[in-house]
Amino acid sequence: MATGASQAETALVIGGGISGLLAARELARAGKRVTLVEREEPLGGAVGSHQLAGLVLDSGAESFATRTPVVTNLLGELGLEDQIVQPNPLGSWLYLPEGAFRSPSTGVLGIPGSFDDPALKQILGRRGYRRATLDKVLPRSAGSTAKTLGELVRVRMGQQVLNQLVTPVVSGVFSTHPDKLEIATIAPRLLDGLAQYGSLAAASAAQRAASPAGSQVAGIEGGMNRLSEALVDELLNLRVRLVSGFDTIAVDRDPSDGRWTAIQRQPHSGERAAVISADLLVVATDAQTAVRLLGPYLPASALPAVKPGPEVALVSLVLDAPALDANPRGTGLLVSEQATGVRAKALTHATAKWSWVADRAGEGRHVIRLSYGRAGQENSPLSDLALHDDQLVTLGLHDAGRLLGVPLSKSSLVAADVVRWRTALPSTGPGHSQGVAAFRSALEDLDGATAVGAWVAGTGLVAIVTDTAPHIQRFMQRNSNL
Repeated sequence: MATGASQAETALVIGGGISGLLAARELARAGKRVTLVEREEPLGGAVGSHQLAGLVLDSGAESFATRTPVVTNLLGELGLEDQIVQPNPLGSWLYLPEGAFRSPSTGVLGIPGSFDDPALKQILGRRGYRRATLDKVLPRSAGSTAKTLGELVRVRMGQQVLNQLVTPVVSGVFSTHPDKLEIATIAPRLLDGLAQYGSLAAASAAQRAASPAGSQVAGIEGGMNRLSEALVDELLNLRVRLVSGFDTIAVDRDPSDGRWTAIQRQPHSGERAAVISADLLVVATDAQTAVRLLGPYLPASALPAVKPGPEVALVSLVLDAPALDANPRGTGLLVSEQATGVRAKALTHATAKWSWVADRAGEGRHVIRLSYGRAGQENSPLSDLALHDDQLVTLGLHDAGRLLGVPLSKSSLVAADVVRWRTALPSTGPGHSQGVAAFRSALEDLDGATAVGAWVAGTGLVAIVTDTAPHIQRFMQRNSNL
């Protein structure tokens, strides 16, 4: 431990996404003098905004899961609790090789919670439906050792459930295939439910029932970007120093006093360099950056074999299209990778989903958002992500018309924007949770430094909010005599 001072007074947070903002908030509330540095501007990471046709819309996350109250509680602390809104109860759809179908209304992650839903027979076919119902009679040990969500579903319910129900949901939400999604990372309670109830359907139903009544998600009037804005406002009130436009090259620890120094450059200003020092260091970045910065101070055995998370391109369209007033596909669709004629993996009909968006857009005007970037196609020159923005907009207009069943032409397009996320989603493959655990365990033996973020906490706001504040509190306690 360092001996230069009786208590750590200063802290440096690298990364200005939600986890970084939350970490800075916790440190500042504990009385630390905090500096937060971020490469991009504005702050907030994947919880940001953009403007189209006079509308301020979410450029990333547009809702949060309500299975626990942690995000709701945070919004209450930030004065936004009365701004929480529920999506319109129109339901979502699936776009399969056979066409568009209403999504089953039970279960989680596309896993049916009941076999009584008549939509299942349409979606799965007679043979697929019969195979799925074997879940009720299989021994509870079947699938209990599965490592990935795909393996679990395939063993319990069969390939058709995996292809037609689970894969479209997982691909649309997490930008990966269920065979690459570690259960321990994304849905550990499913295996617990399987052991308790003896069937995957019952476990899925129980997990859904554990959510508050009504929708499993909620939003904020004006967009989730207001969460980032509120956090930034609070940090400014707490006198946190916010620095954007700097990329951290490396961090160094002075062995004489234990202080951490970040060496940074400003790419947009002629590579100008800067140095910032503090008693405590919190790295709130993607996995690759965190391992690059902290790896030299940890044993090689503790460094996880991190891979880049999936890339995603979000195409937002503002349309003058009164034919969409009937909300023909509910709040949107998740698209099977086996469907032809459509390249998008998901579509959100924002004006159908959120009343506040419809009110601000006006009569006959609609906001549609499509997601592109199938897992496994990232480096292909034929990938949708390789298209230029204007090409993606043209593709999005075509796909929106096909998915919604309403002809759309360029004459109906009022405005469009493409937002590309390259590090927003963490990799969640087999072994990820063990690698994260080893990394964080090693960090406990490194004075004055730690890491937070989606790659260690898990995907989604609930996971990040649940993890960040308690972890920073334990970190400060562990380093209280620095």
